[in-house]
Formats: sequence, structure tokens, C-alpha cells
Amino acid sequence: MFGEIIKLSLGFFAVMNPIGNIPIFISLTGGYSLKDKRKTARKAVIVSFIILTVFLFLGKLLFEVFGITIHAFRVAGGILIFGIAYSLLHAKNARSQSPHPNERKEVEARDDISITPLALPILAGPGTIATVMAQTSSHSLPNLASVLIGYTIVLALTFVLFYYSSSIISKLGQSGLNIITRLMGLILAVMAVQMIASGIHGLFPKL
Repeated sequence: MFGEIIKLSLGFFAVMNPIGNIPIFISLTGGYSLKDKRKTARKAVIVSFIILTVFLFLGKLLFEVFGITIHAFRVAGGILIFGIAYSLLHAKNARSQSPHPNERKEVEARDDISITPLALPILAGPGTIATVMAQTSSHSLPNLASVLIGYTIVLALTFVLFYYSSSIISKLGQSGLNIITRLMGLILAVMAVQMIASGIHGLFPKL
């Protein structure tokens, strides 16, 4: 079972790509205070864990009930990511500095990026959900436990990397952050196009 957990953890690590997501997290939380950044990281990981666990036990049932496929899910996720990418390319995601205490109400009014796009679709996106469902074909207790432990390990690592991401910001400076913001926007746009293309190919295999 230990070997299976290691194998699954490596698979989830490749799909979630926590190291590659650090610049995305930095870009999306550019105007957040240190407390808000860590709160966002914690909530994103918790929400991702809940989403993956729901699909671990109820994924096939949910898809059957709503009459949807993983391919349609990929298309929807790709469209969502492209919208985020467009904002990043135009540096609209955050202010250049952390908000002043007098701007606290405005900070609280911002969109909750811990759920979208961090938890869904970046961390617990179509690829990760598809991996969870693909690895639970037997639905035996050891199998379910191995998959659960596998993605929990990767999510824990992701939290640690996000938690200390502010130290990376301090070393980059505003110019470096602007470059990363636009670069991540470009990368996310490519990811979105690829995700949409994969989804369309799955929905229309003859195309």
C-alpha cells in the first residue's frame, strides 16, 4: 500500500504542479496582506480537499445525475481559466501594494480567489478530478484510502509552498511581480486553450 501511495502522490504532484502554481498564487494575491495570503492559501487547499474527496466517493454518481461528462467539465474549466488569464495579461488582478487598514472593507469585498480560480479549476480542476476518478475503479477501501492519502500529501505540500510565497514576493520587487503576472497570464491562456481543445476533442472525437 505504501508503494501505491507514493505512486499516486507523484501522479497528483504532476497534475496539480504545486511548484508551478507558486507564481500564479503570487500574481493572484499581489495586493493581499500577509495574513490574507495565508488565509487564502489555507482555504484554497481545504476547498480543494473537499472537492476531490466528494468526487472520490461520489464522482461517477454526480456526473450521471447531472448528465455531464469530464470532457464538458474540461471545456467549462478552460473557459474559466481563460477569463482569469485575460485579467492577468492586463495586470488587473491586484494592486501594487498591500491595502491600507482604511481600505479593509474594499479588501473584504474582493472576489474570493481561494475558491475560484485557486481551488477550482487550478488545484482541483478537471485534470485532478479525472485522475481521482481514474484511480478509483475498484472502489475498495485500500484503494480509496491510497488515493485519499495521495492527494492529501500533495495538497499539504501546496499549502506549505503557498504559505511562504510572500518571501518570494519580497525578493522579486514590483517589476518582477508585473513580469510574472503577465507571464502567468500567458501560460494560463495556453493552459485554457489546451484544456478546451481536449474537452472538445472528447465531446466530438471525429473532429
